[in-house]
Amino acid sequence: MHYLMWTLKVFLFLLILSFALVNTDPVTVRYYLGYRWQAPLVLVLLVAACIGALVGLLAGLFQALRLRREVAALKRELRAVKQLSAAPLLPPSDLL
Repeated sequence: MHYLMWTLKVFLFLLILSFALVNTDPVTVRYYLGYRWQAPLVLVLLVAACIGALVGLLAGLFQALRLRREVAALKRELRAVKQLSAAPLLPPSDLL
């Protein structure tokens, strides 16, 4: 299994490397207000993929933090319910 994973990683690396070597033509990326950036196509694609991955990670991070807060609140509620159920009940004669 270990060799299979290494073979897959090497194959993926060679595939990406060959893609990078074939797509070296310069492209111009135009921004607003007349700004331009000229770079090889593979670099532009890499930057776009990294920005997309970063946005996805941040979205996942915010979701994970929200779920952690929800779990913490539910644990506090569960502890409170357990404490109430564990408290000894007073007999009816002591209530008066």
